[in-house]
Amino acid sequence: MNQDAAFSPTVRALAALGHDARLAIFRLLVQAGEDGMLVGEIGAHLGLAPSTLAHHLNALVAADLVIQERRGREVVNRANYDAMRRTLTYLTENCCTGVTTRTDAA
Repeated sequence: MNQDAAFSPTVRALAALGHDARLAIFRLLVQAGEDGMLVGEIGAHLGLAPSTLAHHLNALVAADLVIQERRGREVVNRANYDAMRRTLTYLTENCCTGVTTRTDAA
C-alpha cells in the first residue's frame, strides 16, 4: 500500500503546504486563476531552479493541490480549487464554537 494512502487528503495538503517554496508556488497558482501557469513562468516568478521547481510541483500534485495538463511540450499547472476549498473547510468548519476543557466538565 502507498504510504500516502494512509493519510487523509487534508493531512497531505497541509504537509505539502508546510514548505516555503511549495506554499509560494501554490499561492502564485491561486493568483494565476484558471489559466494556470507554465513551469517556466513559475520558475521565473519565484527564482527557482528547474529541478527544485519540479520536485516541489510533484509534491503539490501528489497532494492533489495542483493539476497539471500537458499541451504538447508544455505543462500547464493550475491550483486545484476544490482541494483548496476542502482543506479550508476542514480548518474552519468548527471555527469559534468553543471547546469544553477538562476543568469545564468537572
